[in-house]
Amino acid sequence: MSTNSGVIPAPRELTTEPRRSDKVFRAVVTSGGLSSLVILGLIAVFLGYRGFEVLRQEGFGFITNSDWSISTDDAGNVIESHFGLAAMLVGTILCSLVAVVIAVPISVLTSVFLNFYCPQWLKNFLVAIIDMMAAFPSILFGIWGFLVLMPSVEYWAKLIHKYFGFIPLFELEPFIVTRSPFVAGVVLAIMIIPIITSVSREIFAQAPLDRIQAAYALGATRWAMIKAVVIPYGRSGVIGGAMLGLGRAMGETVAVFTVLNIVFQVNWHVLLGAGGNVASLIILKFGDASPYEIKALMAAGLILFLLTLVVNAVANFIVKNTGKSGR
Repeated sequence: MSTNSGVIPAPRELTTEPRRSDKVFRAVVTSGGLSSLVILGLIAVFLGYRGFEVLRQEGFGFITNSDWSISTDDAGNVIESHFGLAAMLVGTILCSLVAVVIAVPISVLTSVFLNFYCPQWLKNFLVAIIDMMAAFPSILFGIWGFLVLMPSVEYWAKLIHKYFGFIPLFELEPFIVTRSPFVAGVVLAIMIIPIITSVSREIFAQAPLDRIQAAYALGATRWAMIKAVVIPYGRSGVIGGAMLGLGRAMGETVAVFTVLNIVFQVNWHVLLGAGGNVASLIILKFGDASPYEIKALMAAGLILFLLTLVVNAVANFIVKNTGKSGR
């Protein structure tokens, strides 16, 4: 026993070399993460390659002009062409902003209700309904908005014009409210409410329990606790969800095409029945487009692609610079 107890064991070799299973898992995760970047890069390269000729010919006027016309001879050769996205870009921004302004307050209040006021049995049912709404095809929203929602929204537009018509944004001349950016914005708002609600609900549910209990211990009411703890903690998530919904609204095609008049003229009046967006322009022109016009539509798709990337980058910046803290 004395001999064995005096033997010093050999030092164990320490290594940071991961096991083979860890290497395989890391390779699978890395390839999956990089695949999205590769796909996005290939999409951008394809759109840029197909639309480069039009972008080179039109120059910066492709963004600042509103005319969209092309003339060809009997052989199909292009005689004269003018392509501009200014009217469609303005319509995209208007419809998306209307959707976000309507959807964000409703989504935040819905998330607060689901997390802090709703009974558990009802919460499970409502969460399932909201998740299903996020998966509805956009054509269903477009048809429902055109047949059912549009008459009511036109009445709301007339009320807004009556009481807020002195604001230039709500001017209505001529008096045409049918298929306006406001109608399209309301339809888009209904489409993005489930997305923003889901994100906000998950963020609010992660509010620190110790701060919530501390607020109650100090005598705060439930609503005071929500204002002091939950909303400040989750504001970055709400902003991120709003930007995610904004990106969805900017790229929506069929629903906007169904309820909005496409007019190649810049319209900053929300209630006027004239406008359009880039995605609806593409779906309108693609079926009958000549080969050269298809290149212009590819260039329009590239502009929309870059615009969506900018919105997502701004959302990422805002989320990173908005702290999750309460008072």
